[in-house]
Amino acid sequence: AWLLTPAGSFTLISRRKHELTHLTVRLHRIRFIVCFIGVFVCYFYYGILQETITRGDYGQGDKREKFKFARTLVLIQCIISAFFAKILIQCFESSKQDHTKSWIYGLCSLSYVGAMVSSNSALQYVNYPTQVLGKSCKPIPVMILGVTILRKKYPLAKYLCVLLIVSGVALFLYKPNKSSHVADDHVFGFGEILLLVSLTLDGLTGVAQDHMRARFQTGANHMMLNINMWSTLVLGLAVLWTGEVWEFLSFIERHPSIFYNILLFGLTSALGQTFIFMTVVYFGPLTCSIITTTRKFFTILGSVILFGNVMSTMQWVGTILVFLGLGLDAKFGKTPKKTTH
Repeated sequence: AWLLTPAGSFTLISRRKHELTHLTVRLHRIRFIVCFIGVFVCYFYYGILQETITRGDYGQGDKREKFKFARTLVLIQCIISAFFAKILIQCFESSKQDHTKSWIYGLCSLSYVGAMVSSNSALQYVNYPTQVLGKSCKPIPVMILGVTILRKKYPLAKYLCVLLIVSGVALFLYKPNKSSHVADDHVFGFGEILLLVSLTLDGLTGVAQDHMRARFQTGANHMMLNINMWSTLVLGLAVLWTGEVWEFLSFIERHPSIFYNILLFGLTSALGQTFIFMTVVYFGPLTCSIITTTRKFFTILGSVILFGNVMSTMQWVGTILVFLGLGLDAKFGKTPKKTTH
């Protein structure tokens, strides 16, 4: 009977609102936990697989050999990512039209492929912590190319954060890495040059993607699908032209166990990209940047523990400065203009 009174009705409505609010908060927390664990686990395992594949020794005795098929590795990764993006589009965005020009995807794929191949090839000359730290400097070429090509203006905090990142990298590279199995007697060698090339091409890819979002409102899944499809075409022709694919198949025949690691490598990459997209959609680019920055730091820590990549005190200080700069950049380095995410 009390439900029919005005006071009872008000109490019931308030209780319903409280329950809905509590349920929404719980769902929000669960979704955040899922995104965080998804990004962290996928890319942490991705890093372990990448170091295992590219820096491992295969065979025994005089027949021991290294994995030297960076283009084929990226090709398989692109095929899996394109297939995964196609499934996402069919399930969630089948009615959404993509108006981006195909030739723009083609140009973007060239820088994307170059960055990925250079990054994987660098692991033949530098250890994994150096590679991760180098790739973490992506804001530097993105900002430089944004200023020179897109005529963007950045806040002072952005420049200070980049200066902090540069200082950290300088400290990290001040002395040769004694844990590296190759090229111990250099400070800046071929591996670092490959990382520099990868960073520059990453910057070009970022500029192209910003242009696609601003001009054509390109969705993340369509971008992932088309860039990886074009990359598959480019790399497919490259490995056929150079004959690398036949050498790779011969290597797989001699060491069949590596093929499962390569498939898992491509799968974790595709799943990781999906969780990153979910994080940006539901929690924004700031939260995504914080999660990915945290993940990279623990990836370096995992590499030190699992693979024995010993780092000096100065290198640890440089690493902390880099990730501090990345974290401050995510928080304070954004322009007040409308974001293109």
